[in-house]
Amino acid sequence: MAWLRTAVLVNPHARALQQKPKLITAVTLAAGGSARVWVTRDAVAVTRAAEEIASTGAERVVLCGGDGTLMSAVTALHRAAATSSAGMPELVIAPAGTVATVARNFGQRAGLLDTVRRAVAFEPPRRRLRTPTLELQVEEGTLLGFIFGTGLVARFFEKYYAQGAGGYRRAALITLRTFVGSFVEDAYSSSVLDPLPCEVTIDGATLEPRAFSLVVASVVKDLGLHMWVTPRAAEDPTRPHVVCKSLTVKRLGPQAHRVLRGLPIEGPGFDGLCERLAVTFPDAAGPLVLDGDVLFSRTAIVRAGPVVRVAAY
Repeated sequence: MAWLRTAVLVNPHARALQQKPKLITAVTLAAGGSARVWVTRDAVAVTRAAEEIASTGAERVVLCGGDGTLMSAVTALHRAAATSSAGMPELVIAPAGTVATVARNFGQRAGLLDTVRRAVAFEPPRRRLRTPTLELQVEEGTLLGFIFGTGLVARFFEKYYAQGAGGYRRAALITLRTFVGSFVEDAYSSSVLDPLPCEVTIDGATLEPRAFSLVVASVVKDLGLHMWVTPRAAEDPTRPHVVCKSLTVKRLGPQAHRVLRGLPIEGPGFDGLCERLAVTFPDAAGPLVLDGDVLFSRTAIVRAGPVVRVAAY
């Protein structure tokens, strides 16, 4: 395939593109003919696009979608780059999802079409960085991402998607409802914050007890809604920030003000950098989240992934 400087990947299932399908055509027009556009409707299409992009030696890939788009694309691009002499291209996130948590952490401010136009024209970005990733090993294979979680993280996203996603407003309403209910341990807050039975191992040491309300590993500081649960994220590219807590509803919910200020959650558990996090569910596949995508697996192993280059507009 001929050499290509910029590639554009479009996830048509991203919320903004589902609501306004004509935006897909607008993205193609914004690319201006100087970049090739791939519309990837499933995982197979993402893999094929990544392989074709690797064969072109593209310098930059613009990812049009949400956090899940970023996760699947980075995974596929890294696999393709491993068999190519071109290496991993620079990434640009053109937000089209519900929240764009990871992109916000990178300093992305421009909208979808503006980002595509500026990135394809190679205008200087407002910020350029090198960021570590997370490598997640589950039963179905190895994935790359930026935020991993289970416990309340997985239960939050289950409620979020069950209510039709809905962006920051819906996420904020779920968070507020959970926070208020935690003071009286009502059924709603308990369904989010109750400890989830699982075994957690940090660098070979198994934590007690065998149920956790929060397990998160991240290489970005803000997990969404200004929740700075992992303020040491990306401090060491070889060790993500991991937080594991087994607190009850009444002890965990009222500490929301602490994470909004970047303060550690009080109580027993683990809060620090680690090389290897392992989560095992006792009886059946448990819920896991990687960059907003809900997965199910009996086991999960998280460690630092490769460092990638990102340009934010």
